[in-house]
Amino acid sequence: PRKERTVVEERELVIIGAGPAGLVAGLYASRARIDTLILDKAMPGGQAILTDVIENFPGFPDGISGQELIDLMVKQAQKFGAEIRNFVEVEKIFLDGSRKVIKTDGEDIIAQAIIVASGAGYRRLGISGEEEFIGRGVSFCATCDGAFFRDRNVLVVGGGDTALTEALFLTKFVKKLTIVHRRDQLRAVKILQERAFNNEKIDFLWNSVPVEIKGDRSVRSVVVQNKKDGTLREIAADGVFMAIGIVPNTTFVHDLVRLDPNGYLETDDNLKTSVEGIYAAGDVRKGSLKQVVAASSDGAVAATSAGEYLDSLREQKTSKRGEVNG
Repeated sequence: PRKERTVVEERELVIIGAGPAGLVAGLYASRARIDTLILDKAMPGGQAILTDVIENFPGFPDGISGQELIDLMVKQAQKFGAEIRNFVEVEKIFLDGSRKVIKTDGEDIIAQAIIVASGAGYRRLGISGEEEFIGRGVSFCATCDGAFFRDRNVLVVGGGDTALTEALFLTKFVKKLTIVHRRDQLRAVKILQERAFNNEKIDFLWNSVPVEIKGDRSVRSVVVQNKKDGTLREIAADGVFMAIGIVPNTTFVHDLVRLDPNGYLETDDNLKTSVEGIYAAGDVRKGSLKQVVAASSDGAVAATSAGEYLDSLREQKTSKRGEVNG
């Protein structure tokens, strides 16, 4: 027989994800005297902590590291009473009347309202050697790992803003860099294209896709296929940086709330999803800007909406009591 799962606690508001959206939601909610629990599958920060210097967050004219900014946000959310719990994987959410049951890898938690702020992760190519060499030459974050590739040769896979931003950052360290792109032109904004084309360390390999990553203890080469004629060539490389987009972390709600075709949560202007009492904030929702400042704004909006919903639940309870007593 299946072991009965114990419900350890009931909370007013549970926020899933402790990136900028979740932390700001936690700050706003706890400051409004809402009992708030923030869950994260790892540590606070999300993708923000992968950024070396955030130059476009208001109030920091000299820039601030992603980690520093997150540390400040954590401190501020906790100051008003939000509880942050790390290393909790949310597996599924289901409804029990108006209450929401959050099934985690530990216990079940019951919430009256939920804000999904679970962010997005890096898209994988799904080729041989990719998983095997993560951390040993395969990277998804130039600012995290660039310094390991001083005077080495690397490939960057992709052709959008992320790919070129990563490539330009890497030229501070690497000897030579090749951008591998499946089309014959870039999708990135013009200013980034100009910088990349004018950088003597950067070469381009057009109409091409990596099909295999080879190495011993670390990456040694990448097999690339030309999409036009199907020919293969092996390129010596010490590192491969993937910059082919991101995927929202929504598997735990995919059969509960409405998603767009790419898996992002659809919301109204108040960031309410298709389910009463469930809201979305940050990179996980459709139409998000994927910037720290925008995710922070989402957190404030979602927490305010959740607060109004919780107030309405209280009013319903009070009026029901009135009817019973009347």
